[in-house]
Amino acid sequence: MTDKTCVGAIAGAFGVRGEVRLKSFCTTAEDIATYGTLTTEDGTRRFAVTLTRPVNGGLGARLSGVETKEQADALKGVTLWADRAALPALGDDEFYHADLIGLEVADPGGAVLGRVRAVYDHGAGDILEVAGPAGVLLIPFTRAAVPTIDLAAGRIVADPPGSDE
Repeated sequence: MTDKTCVGAIAGAFGVRGEVRLKSFCTTAEDIATYGTLTTEDGTRRFAVTLTRPVNGGLGARLSGVETKEQADALKGVTLWADRAALPALGDDEFYHADLIGLEVADPGGAVLGRVRAVYDHGAGDILEVAGPAGVLLIPFTRAAVPTIDLAAGRIVADPPGSDE
């Protein structure tokens, strides 16, 4: 686990007075403003976030220190990170995507399939991208396909669809 988690990204300027369009990666989009000061990935910039309104494709927001359209435009593509301690505690069967990245993935017989390289959410359910000796596998992040996640051991047991053919 890391001490910071990516909670959103700046999609660009919104308007001419320094407002930005935020893309929130939170389950409830508006929660992005409840985690305190957010930082850039490298930690060199810090922003207090004040949401202003829902906008097409995200949320309108004001970031501390951003006063002009040019400043807002310059931040396009910047990811926003929250301190891990500010995020809500999760239940037993819930995971932050960041906690899954890098975990070893093995099949039920113990054969290593690879490591989690990414977690995608395309709206119909999360997908694990696993890179290993056989190439890249995309595994649905469901209980049937991923029956065991052991964060302490750094291991996932996966039974990808079609693996028993």
